[in-house]
Amino acid sequence: MRKEKKPSADKPGSGTCSFKETFILYKRAVLLWCREYPKQFLYTGLHALITAGSPCFALYFTARLLNELAGAGRRAELIKWVVIILTVTAALSLLRVVLFRAKETYAAVQWNCLPSIYTKKILSMDYSAVDDARTYEKLAWVEQSENWGGHGMNRVFWQYERFLVELFKLIGGIALSVTLFSVKISEMTGGLTFLNHPICPLILLGCMVGTAAVNSSLEKVLQDRQNQCAESAKLGNRIFFFMHEFAFNRKRDLDIRMYQQEDSCINLFTANHYFDTKSYFAKLAKGIAGILTAVQTVLPSLLMGIVYLYVCLKAWAGAFDVGMITQYVGAVTTLSSAVTGIFKLAAEAGGNAYYLRGVFWFLDIPNDMYQGSLTVEKRVDRNYEIEFRNVSFRYPGAEDYALRHVSLKFQVGKRMAVVGQNGSGKTTFIKLLCRLYDPTEGVILLNGIDIRKYNYREYMSVFSVVFQDFQLLSLSLAQNVAAGENFDAKRVLDCLQKAGFTEIEEKFPKGLDTNIGKDFEEDGIWVSGGEGQKIAIARSLYRDAPFIILDEPTAALDPVAEYEIYSKFNEIVGDRTAVYISHRLSSCRFCDKILVFHNGEMIQQGSHEELLAKQDGKYAQLWNAQAKYYTN
Repeated sequence: MRKEKKPSADKPGSGTCSFKETFILYKRAVLLWCREYPKQFLYTGLHALITAGSPCFALYFTARLLNELAGAGRRAELIKWVVIILTVTAALSLLRVVLFRAKETYAAVQWNCLPSIYTKKILSMDYSAVDDARTYEKLAWVEQSENWGGHGMNRVFWQYERFLVELFKLIGGIALSVTLFSVKISEMTGGLTFLNHPICPLILLGCMVGTAAVNSSLEKVLQDRQNQCAESAKLGNRIFFFMHEFAFNRKRDLDIRMYQQEDSCINLFTANHYFDTKSYFAKLAKGIAGILTAVQTVLPSLLMGIVYLYVCLKAWAGAFDVGMITQYVGAVTTLSSAVTGIFKLAAEAGGNAYYLRGVFWFLDIPNDMYQGSLTVEKRVDRNYEIEFRNVSFRYPGAEDYALRHVSLKFQVGKRMAVVGQNGSGKTTFIKLLCRLYDPTEGVILLNGIDIRKYNYREYMSVFSVVFQDFQLLSLSLAQNVAAGENFDAKRVLDCLQKAGFTEIEEKFPKGLDTNIGKDFEEDGIWVSGGEGQKIAIARSLYRDAPFIILDEPTAALDPVAEYEIYSKFNEIVGDRTAVYISHRLSSCRFCDKILVFHNGEMIQQGSHEELLAKQDGKYAQLWNAQAKYYTN
């Protein structure tokens, strides 16, 4: 017995799934859809019932009408059947339209469902998982599979609707055709009485199931061939979307025009034959796929010939009236189509299960970080103390340590600078401090208690951070400062003024309600880099946390401008503890303590004067190398 490959950290397994795994994956997917959009499933099911049932009702009543026409032709009976047909047809058509409208209304919303599911997953992950490039590789794998072939979760929903239609068609076909096999031919007809033998309907049913099974097997081959070229197709799809948007990306405008990169980008698309007549898909369609598709088309036609022959022979032998030919031919055709459709859907499900495996490969990324339960004490005097006790850290999957043996204490109300060259471990230090990661070795304490024991969200509320790559959202100025929908306008203004943002009345026509950016508002305002920095600083002040951290938010500014921002910020910090992270030293003069990081280790600590006095130390080397920027 062949063992299925399990999803690994880098790949979602092989391109085939067993029946058991397919069933489990589809069950999870359907339950996920039901949880997100239960009404969509209800309306889709009802619409499928009417879609499959309407032809069956039409066949039944039409057969009665034709029987009456071919028989006695009684006027009253003819009128009765015409009225019934018109009434039922009109009612079913109206109901179908209503259900279709309801189904499509929810289907329109459904397109936003998957991004919402993936967004919720990302936002609920441990930061260590979010910060891992492999997480986004998994998400990209899922999204690209959806983009190039509609595989994954969306296909589950489409197949759910098709399955219900085929299932209801199957039930209707059985109900309308059962008498075809039970009605007997009179012995007086002679040679055709062999059609009464039980083996005849069994042969007919066997032909149906056989045709469906063969078509299902052919569909599985096609699905496997398609899955084999998934990686190539996804690459082609990425190139296609890149071509679609590269000319409209504002960040690329200058480089494209200065270096005439448009030709290179266009050649990237035209030189790779992913979706043209030279592509693998085109060769597949001209070869094995075309042949298999032709066979799939021919087999049902041959089956229909056998059905017509069987029904017409029984009618010719007088087993039933001429009008019933319409019902039985239509019923058996519907039955055969439903059996073939269900078998084909099963084969498609087996192919799509591979992509579902990738979806849950992403959604099942675990959260390993302990969330804690202790309440963080809310102290009016802001008397908090942080201690690093022999802390070392290594990023998941990395061989080398990013930090080694860091030990220090934060004194409340003090100013501390963390300096060092790029890659020295400064930002890693902040991630550990804010508990975005847990130490690999050692312990971090808040007021003498391991920070892992505190409620995770409560502990994070102790810090306000302005990161180097801070982000503003396309929301109002006030909402960006308050980091939420509800805000105190007076407090927002006060924080903006403290951060040096005084151009509100001049530049922002709607004041605090002016939107940042134009993603959602045509009259939104684009802010400069400096203005954005001030808004980010105001946001950190609005939170009013006991610890404020600036992680190189001014890296894009010249050293003098950076020093001015740090000086002003130092004035408004008040009694809070402030930590400044920078690879430039303009922020160090006014700090009480300076930590010097190099190659993942804290190699020096002390005041500016103390460290500068050690001429052979790293801090003095950095200062002397940059001194020309800070002296007049």
